[in-house]
Amino acid sequence: MYTKKVYKTTDMAKWTRYETFLFFAIIIVVVALYYFFDLSWLQIPWTPLALIGTAVAFVIGFQNNSAYGRIWEARMIWGGIVNTSRTFGMFIQDMVTNEYADVKSSKEELHHEIKTLTYRHIAWMTALRHSMRTSKPWETVINEKANREWSEMVRPPEWSTTVEEDLKPYLSAQDMEYVMSKNNKQTALLYLQSHHLRKLKESGLIWEFSFLNLESILEELFTVQGKSERIKNFPYPRHFATLNHYFMWIFILMLPLAIVPQFAEIGQEISKSHPFVGDLFMWLAVPFYVIVAWVFHTMEKIGRTGENPFEGSANDVPISTIARGIEIDLRQNLGEQAGEIPEQFPVVYDTQM
Repeated sequence: MYTKKVYKTTDMAKWTRYETFLFFAIIIVVVALYYFFDLSWLQIPWTPLALIGTAVAFVIGFQNNSAYGRIWEARMIWGGIVNTSRTFGMFIQDMVTNEYADVKSSKEELHHEIKTLTYRHIAWMTALRHSMRTSKPWETVINEKANREWSEMVRPPEWSTTVEEDLKPYLSAQDMEYVMSKNNKQTALLYLQSHHLRKLKESGLIWEFSFLNLESILEELFTVQGKSERIKNFPYPRHFATLNHYFMWIFILMLPLAIVPQFAEIGQEISKSHPFVGDLFMWLAVPFYVIVAWVFHTMEKIGRTGENPFEGSANDVPISTIARGIEIDLRQNLGEQAGEIPEQFPVVYDTQM
């Protein structure tokens, strides 16, 4: 899925509200201990904390760049599927003809062959998007409380149906039996496409040169399928993601021990001229700490959310929308009427599926 518009401030605040409440609790406890029990000895110098913060910032930046790279690569791959699919639809309409056939087929028979190939291609996209939405053990971001709330409001269509239900409208009973017997259903569908094209070539309905062109299209579909499966099946390296998460929390938990004494020291200086203000000045550490902790945690959370671009979060590549858009294009160019073609998946809360 993909959120179309820029997040509002309220949306981001709602997405991170549980962590924000935790930051308030942490800093209020520390400030209260300093204020009521005079724990001025419990502090750490800024220098080591600044070094840790710098390291965490670099690692978070690296994680975010890598996560964005995975999202962008996934979007480029599915952009390639769009282009290759349209090319395939055009080729089969113009290359499946009686021009080189020994036994001429009727117009209806030719249309049936073209429709079968087109529908099987739609089935391939359907099987591929279902495969991409299958949950993997390392895809855990969607299980976080704030993301679970979002997924209850906006669910990818693949979570509401089975691949078998979605494939039935596009495949014959024989093809369904063959495909459902395979683990990798999208690969099985491309094999069926190749076998079908070979039979059409042998019957003369496809010229040999056209057959080679169509086989090269299938080869390209195998390539983009493999690229998409590579991103799905190879997670962002866990030693980077996990350690980064721990480093960020170490920094956040150590930060009050440096920031509160600093505000207390400033308050002591202010007390010389303004006793009341100086006495309460250390409580200003609360909003400053929450802001710093929120920035570090939110940047790290954004990186984690973008690690798996097919997981089902709001920042996913909208593969369901892309696949349905291709299906609509192909079926319209087959001459089907609007009532026969399924509608595009709706945009829910400004998010494409």
